[in-house]
Amino acid sequence: MSQREWQRIKVIENAVEGRVTVQEAAELLQISERQVKRLKKKHDGSNLQWVYHGNRGQRPVNAITECIRQQVIEFASGKYADFNDAHLHEKLTQTEGLKLSRQSVRRILRQAKIASPQKRRPPKYRSRRERRAQEGMMLLVDASRHDWLEGRGPYLTLFGLVDDATSRVAAAHFQLEHEDAVGYLRLFRSQVEQHGIPLSVYRDQHGSLQRNDPHWSLEEQLAGRQFPTQVGRALEELGIEAIVARSPQAKGRMERTWRTFQDRLVSELRLAAACTLEEANRVLECFLGAYNQQFSRSAARAGVAYRKLDRRLDLNYIFSLRYERSVGHDHVINAIPGVKIQLPPLANGRGYAGKKVEVCQQPNGDFHIYLDRRLLSVEPAPAHAGPVRAHRFRRSNAPRKKKPVRIYKLPGAIYRRG
Repeated sequence: MSQREWQRIKVIENAVEGRVTVQEAAELLQISERQVKRLKKKHDGSNLQWVYHGNRGQRPVNAITECIRQQVIEFASGKYADFNDAHLHEKLTQTEGLKLSRQSVRRILRQAKIASPQKRRPPKYRSRRERRAQEGMMLLVDASRHDWLEGRGPYLTLFGLVDDATSRVAAAHFQLEHEDAVGYLRLFRSQVEQHGIPLSVYRDQHGSLQRNDPHWSLEEQLAGRQFPTQVGRALEELGIEAIVARSPQAKGRMERTWRTFQDRLVSELRLAAACTLEEANRVLECFLGAYNQQFSRSAARAGVAYRKLDRRLDLNYIFSLRYERSVGHDHVINAIPGVKIQLPPLANGRGYAGKKVEVCQQPNGDFHIYLDRRLLSVEPAPAHAGPVRAHRFRRSNAPRKKKPVRIYKLPGAIYRRG
């Protein structure tokens, strides 16, 4: 018997014996006076069963049947193993046709000793950064290296752009390589072509996004700043402001997005039995539509702040790995280590040996050669070339490492080598 029922017995006994009025008993028990009068009629001093509700011990008419409970447990242990409670509830109601509340699913799982894969941490106090007022004002950018395929295939890196005002994933894709400049260039180009140019991006201090080395070349000293990375140069040319996050907590919205992806997207990849990069990207494309519909929110201000893409911009020139090279006397340039390109003659038959050209390697491996922003040649990716990556060449005035001087002393002479 509960404390509430003991209190009801005591108050009704006092009301029957006349020590309290019906109105006072109703106030003490927080019930109506009519209900107090009913309880006084049911009162039996020799038997306390009168205080129990009439439905006590009976099975509710809306109780979940044992068959449905077993179905939920089988789905949670088999087809939808390691799905979190909310995600599992969505699959059971939308795909399997079961009519259950999320709390009922959670209660069934806990009674069956099936724990949630999500581990909750105790909350810590941090001040919240206010969202931007309009879509396109700021995008959060990051990459996540993770075992997305759970051993069925290689490790993949997921690149993503999330709008700060709406929490909508603007662009995302998988790649085999680690977090690098090529992945970010491909990501930003996809975003610019689909939606437009954002006003700013919120990023971390990864080496693909900013220079972290202490070396300054002579040109940089004269300019008063270090030259940007390949990705930083592309953002500058498009007029996109880069805002740096100084800690993981500063970009908490992006980290929470990755946490949701590493839970829900991993489950969807497992459900689709994805094993390759191409299959993972196909599942990701379908997943983003459902994710944005469920988790995005309305911006504080209507409209979008994206700048329209100027048709005159050469995106192949902007979103590429760009290197400056000198043309040899035979009109051959060393594009990247191991790749030499023979340049064609100009329209008037004259050459341009000794001039500086820009080699723009595309994310797909093709080479675009420019002279004074004018396209000279397009060379397909070599068959023997490996994955596209940014090459770092030592600056001409960078300090050289001196060879150690070794002195060998022999009887009667000193020999110096080095």
